[in-house]
Amino acid sequence: MLQVMTDLVKQGWLGRLDVVNLEARPELAAELGVRSVPWARIGPFELAGVRGREELLDWIERVGSPSGMADYFHSLLRDGHLPQVLAAVKHQPESLAALLPIVANPEASINVRIGAGVVFEEFAGQPPMLALVGKFGELTRHDDARVRADACHYLSLTGSPEARSYLSSCQQDDDDVVREIASEGLQAIDG
Repeated sequence: MLQVMTDLVKQGWLGRLDVVNLEARPELAAELGVRSVPWARIGPFELAGVRGREELLDWIERVGSPSGMADYFHSLLRDGHLPQVLAAVKHQPESLAALLPIVANPEASINVRIGAGVVFEEFAGQPPMLALVGKFGELTRHDDARVRADACHYLSLTGSPEARSYLSSCQQDDDDVVREIASEGLQAIDG
């Protein structure tokens, strides 16, 4: 992997490469939270384990892309790395919005959807969740009832009075579960 990364620097894909021998600098491993090697950070993405050239190029291309962080979070949750997603959002709270594509995707696996839900619940009532009221509100009009139901649940977690209008509208939804979650959400907001 070191050779691949070195080649990517030479080819201009990476601007720089810092190589650290963790046996000589164990304090750096602790500071970065590195638990296994090889380990790489490409932009905001922390990648553990051996990665091939094509996969590394794929992550390099995602740096700065609108879907990059969403893809990263999806990958972490799919592989069971919920604590890493929680840590990333705590470090950069505005990245919570990168979980919205998971909520909006009815085909996302159950473990990924549950993982996203755990992260949203961790930030219940906090500014990063409040910033998403409008986005969750848009999802209450999604074609898939599961997406609408999840959006209602997450709206209730915001605790925002602004969520009331979306939840009130969902009390008229065609789906029983959506209506029930919307009613429960309104009760939670009204206290």
